[in-house]
Amino acid sequence: MGLTITALPYEYTLPDDLSKLALVIIDMQRDFMEPGGFGDALGNDVTRLQAIVPALKELLAAFRALGLPVIHTIECHQPDLSDCPPAKLNRGKGSLKIGDEGPMGRILVLGEPGNGIIPDLAPLPGEVVITKPGKGAFYATPLGAILAERGITHLLVTGVTTEVCVQTTMREANDRGYECLMVEDCTESYFPEFKQATLDMVRAQGGIVGWTAPSANVLDTFAAFRASEASPV
Repeated sequence: MGLTITALPYEYTLPDDLSKLALVIIDMQRDFMEPGGFGDALGNDVTRLQAIVPALKELLAAFRALGLPVIHTIECHQPDLSDCPPAKLNRGKGSLKIGDEGPMGRILVLGEPGNGIIPDLAPLPGEVVITKPGKGAFYATPLGAILAERGITHLLVTGVTTEVCVQTTMREANDRGYECLMVEDCTESYFPEFKQATLDMVRAQGGIVGWTAPSANVLDTFAAFRASEASPV
């Protein structure tokens, strides 16, 4: 098939079998995206993260229309915080810390209202949802086994925040041999300079971690694929 996505530092080649391509949506949860959540409690402007929702929603719809794998992640901890290391629990001096009661329930605790994925990106039945205690989606989760079982080799990585959970997951995936592309307008940081630095690092030195591209380039490639499938042989 030879499908490619126009990207930096050079074209990103998709697998011949598109079912080996998955969309990974990192931590688009209320705790990080909405006023009253953990991100807000740390003093961040959560409206910055909300700006990527329309583009990510469109990309998600395109994956669903093609029947391609979608994986959502949620950073969270068990109610007793037994899976939260003290170093993480006690880090920082915000008004709320992990496990504390906030406006949307206990911060970053599994099952609390604030821990849910925002409605615009809510998972559909059959889509994988990974709950993760760390920044990276591979640490202490079944993600690696799920990808291997499904034969997935290529990942489009999106979500928040760019320089923390998104980058960590992409680096973990790169070390495991996955071909990864970060979708530029489907990831965001509370700090614009951190996002830009992450994009530059990912694609530096010939794509040392992977590729980056805007969602429009991904959608253009999908449109070309659909057109080729519809054309008479």
